[in-house]
Amino acid sequence: MKKEMLLAMVACFFISLTAITGVYAIEKSKETVTLSKEEMDITGDGKDDVILLKGVPYDEEDSFLKRIYLEVAASNEKTYTISLESGSKASVQFIDLNNDGVKDLFTSVLSEENEGTVLNLLYSLKDFEVTKLPVPEPLEMESHFLNNFKAEIRLAQTGKSYIFDLKDRKNYYKKMGVYYKGKLNEPTELTVNTFSSLNPVTLEGEIKGLKGTQRVTGIANGDSIALVESTWIFDNGHWRMLFSDVKKDQPN
Repeated sequence: MKKEMLLAMVACFFISLTAITGVYAIEKSKETVTLSKEEMDITGDGKDDVILLKGVPYDEEDSFLKRIYLEVAASNEKTYTISLESGSKASVQFIDLNNDGVKDLFTSVLSEENEGTVLNLLYSLKDFEVTKLPVPEPLEMESHFLNNFKAEIRLAQTGKSYIFDLKDRKNYYKKMGVYYKGKLNEPTELTVNTFSSLNPVTLEGEIKGLKGTQRVTGIANGDSIALVESTWIFDNGHWRMLFSDVKKDQPN
């Protein structure tokens, strides 16, 4: 009798454990959200693959995703997972940026919503091989305030300098102690930000490239002085800048 009761108790234990495990699996699946789903050929075999962009939030009320990843159910019946950066928003575009005849996966993740920082990653799955491709690096530049409420930006890649007249905000600068009677109180550099956007563009015919925008700011993030745009093409395994443009911006 005791033996039968013991067997019954063991059986109940395993049934309970199975039930708990099942509930846990369901709760875990609810934590993952599907941000987008697309079907297209990204391997070059002429057959559609299923591409899911997924995210795992910290909790139901938090829009920030602690994990973001791509899940590709390929036509060869294998599944490929590509981890991305964490962030508040994410997107993926399918475009042949390395110009090899097969669409690549160009991802964008907004890492800091208030700062407007966008992280970009580029992958190829041609011939069912996951290959991480480079993306353009932000332009290097020297930038600083000049006397008489002016600023100078010099692009390292081209050597060109741009002068900006900032007299329209001189009262603000005087109040903040940057200038006294039109003279700088001390040498002050500007802040060169990373890409606030990096987007695919059509360059010529079917050739694709990327166009990036960087902000150059003064004594605060809202003190926007210039927008620096650069256009890039993927050439022999690396990105080559085709041209750049620098124009004055206005504070927020």
